Amino acid sequence: MPLTRHIFTAVDLSPPSLQALDRALDLCAATGAHHTVMHALGLDALGPLRNLIGAQAEDVARKAVARQRSAIETALQAPGRQRTPAPTVLIEEGLATTVVPAYAATTDADLVVVGSRGESVLRRMVIGSTASRLLRKSRCPVLVVKNPCLTPYRRVLLPMDFSPGSALTIRLVRELAPQADLVLLHVFDVPFEGMLQYAGVSEDVIHQYRIEARERALQQMRELAAAQGLALGDYTPLVEYGDAVALITGHQERLGCDLIAMGKHGTHVTEELLLGSVTKRVLSEGDADVLVVVDKRGPQAAS
Repeated sequence: MPLTRHIFTAVDLSPPSLQALDRALDLCAATGAHHTVMHALGLDALGPLRNLIGAQAEDVARKAVARQRSAIETALQAPGRQRTPAPTVLIEEGLATTVVPAYAATTDADLVVVGSRGESVLRRMVIGSTASRLLRKSRCPVLVVKNPCLTPYRRVLLPMDFSPGSALTIRLVRELAPQADLVLLHVFDVPFEGMLQYAGVSEDVIHQYRIEARERALQQMRELAAAQGLALGDYTPLVEYGDAVALITGHQERLGCDLIAMGKHGTHVTEELLLGSVTKRVLSEGDADVLVVVDKRGPQAAS
């Protein structure tokens, strides 16, 4: 059964959100998924508007909804965006930071696509509040789009920790980007290395521990890939010691990966801490789009 049957895209008609729309349309064409496009007006209910203009508030809200629906439908008719069947368009009155995560949490969406806020240097420093809240709270995978959709994804970097989410990430990437080259990356450390150094264990012994840890991780990677139907020639394996964020962003740039796909849950830290310490930094420091994978059925269902 396909993993992606319903793709949900949040747009505000800014250039970054239209890039996200283009990518979502491309993925829908590749997977056959149903597509829902939502725009949030940011009125946050009509209370403040009623206080300002009284009985006219309802009429103003209706006109705003109609105008934005027309703008979204016009964007969908732009060259290269026409699709049959056309996406379902939803216009909500509330704030994007509230209604977009709420819809993603309660619908049957299998993938949420959202633009990354900002351009050029700012894009590398700031992730928009809507994307950030989605990443923290979403119960399904979230794709944060940073770049124009010129081609299907060509090379995907998959950082993995061998948790059940790693297998799901491989399956989802193969469905979304079936022609892409895959690079599997595991960043490891030596348990209690600091304590060993403090205890005066020689660097030669610690280096040997690193070699052994690398070999164990490489074998785990091979077993995981084989379980997901990947032969040795179907992917590039990388197992390295060091700082996870530096290695992820460094390999992404060096290898020209246009997508980084990583699980939301880690094995050593809580979900919120992982998002803050690894995923959020990769989102801020990397140039590629980022797919954050979480199993909507629950943390044990991906195995």
